[in-house]
Amino acid sequence: MKKDIARIFAVLAGIAAVLCAVDKIGHTQRDEEAQMVREAIRNAAMTCWCIEGMYPESLTYLKDHYHLSYNEDRFFVTYDAFASNQVPIIYVTEKGAGVS
Repeated sequence: MKKDIARIFAVLAGIAAVLCAVDKIGHTQRDEEAQMVREAIRNAAMTCWCIEGMYPESLTYLKDHYHLSYNEDRFFVTYDAFASNQVPIIYVTEKGAGVS
């Protein structure tokens, strides 16, 4: 009987370990996707700077002139362009998650 209980606990521990691993993989993938959105915004801003000699003042400008797009239903973006000659500060957060 003790062996049966030990086997049950071993199986439950194995299941818990697999579930934790799957959860971690999901978090890593979401973090990478947010980073990809951040890089796309940064690249569009850098392209604007190379072409126009200034960083754009808003995400709207990048969307209108440089065809920037991302899933706005999924990600919240903070784009802080405090001067046209300074690289903007970009934060991308998946809605319902932390800052990336």
